[in-house]
Amino acid sequence: MRISRVLGVIGKLVCLFSFGFSAPLLLSLWDGWKSGTGNYAEAIPFGAAFAITWVCGWAMTLGFKKGLQFQRSEALGVVAGSWFIIAHFAAIPYLWEGMSFANAIFESMSGFTSTGATILIDFDAHNRAFFLWRSITQWIGGLGIIALFVVILPQLGIAGRQLFFAESSESPNEIISARVKESARKLWILYLSLTIGVVVMLMAVSGWSVYDSVCHALTTVSAGGFSPNPLSIAGYESPSAEWILTFFMLLAGVSFPLIWVSIYRRPLDCLRDGEFRFYFLAWGSTALIMAFILSGNELTLENLRHGLFQCASLISSTGYASHDYNLWGSGPKALLLLIMLVGGCAGSAAGGAKAIRNLLVLKFLGREIKRVLHPRAILPVKHKGKEIPDPILRAMISLVLLYLLGYFLIGCILTMMGIPTETAFSAALGCLGNIGPGFGEVGPMGSYGNLPDAAKLLLTFAMWIGRMELVAVLALFHMDVLRRLRWSDEREKASNDNVA
Repeated sequence: MRISRVLGVIGKLVCLFSFGFSAPLLLSLWDGWKSGTGNYAEAIPFGAAFAITWVCGWAMTLGFKKGLQFQRSEALGVVAGSWFIIAHFAAIPYLWEGMSFANAIFESMSGFTSTGATILIDFDAHNRAFFLWRSITQWIGGLGIIALFVVILPQLGIAGRQLFFAESSESPNEIISARVKESARKLWILYLSLTIGVVVMLMAVSGWSVYDSVCHALTTVSAGGFSPNPLSIAGYESPSAEWILTFFMLLAGVSFPLIWVSIYRRPLDCLRDGEFRFYFLAWGSTALIMAFILSGNELTLENLRHGLFQCASLISSTGYASHDYNLWGSGPKALLLLIMLVGGCAGSAAGGAKAIRNLLVLKFLGREIKRVLHPRAILPVKHKGKEIPDPILRAMISLVLLYLLGYFLIGCILTMMGIPTETAFSAALGCLGNIGPGFGEVGPMGSYGNLPDAAKLLLTFAMWIGRMELVAVLALFHMDVLRRLRWSDEREKASNDNVA
């Protein structure tokens, strides 16, 4: 892998990412002007972050050439490296406000990976621009960065399609368009339209302010879950907002290509899609069971709303809370744990192992059980009417096992750090699955802020590899890649020397 080429592409993305600081910068200037005090100190962190990020990104692109052929390891390096490096630049405003490095990079990585876990304890200590920036990082990390990959990278002479699939699921799924740039344009339109839809609905139906509506729209469509309110959605006491957000959180966990095709081509395609049916039925059945448990003998509308909302929040890995489910008892919490493991659909903004992989693993297990009774029978595993080749099945089973192993190992390490077992293992699930809140100290009304710095750094790494779906990052640490690390190609060096 040639590091200079990887850094050159990441530098282009870093330069573009720097303009994301403009929104909180403008908001802080507006708040300073509106206060009448003439104090614009709140704008300094975002102005400085913009300048530092753009200059560093520009420096990374020096010597980069268009039209170069990229190896697969370099493509994976661009995808994983961009998330890792940009998350560090996104942490600049947090560092400027006096956060420790462990806290700042945790909060930044949580935002950029759309995890939603937070180290914040005192929300009143931060201004509106600070919370807007947290929301923006999640909006970019949800689906915007994927669109950036497939729009910008082809202009640099790189196979954008290859990089797109490196981030997204390898499960069988329908592609929006055969042309990558056209696909990216459609994804942008859909992503932006859903964001605007959430803003309009929250303002028109629930009466929320523009600021609160925008912050929650950015973190709903991205399946992120950051909220300016320390009590999350429960702090607004707005049933209508909970119904609206439940609908849009569910959409955030559905494959965006499937949403586009269902809207503009074949409306019934979602009902024919096995993954969507599995996702929807897992959410609906779990929510109903939970509502009955919470209601006792008689089902109430309030408990039904809480059940539907909380299951939608966790299956889509959004992480909002309409109630402190730490108080619900072991039965509902066990159901929430199961729904966390299901995850969203492939091609969505959700994190985790993805519903399609869990569905196909269940089909595979069903086939193996049936094969015990009928050892000579030909029993293919099918999805969308097509047989899934065994190599793809093995890859999916391996990834699901990797996630389970990751949850277990990270949970064990956190427990050995002195963290209570419930908190440790739910934190591992919440961060590696990009869900956010867990149980115990890191529950929906809690914070990761009191964990040791070593635990925060471990969970930051977990969020990163979880968003990259484990294999992409682990492949970069394989000896076949590490042995071939070099700054640039020898022929490339010679060409540069001749030009000089």
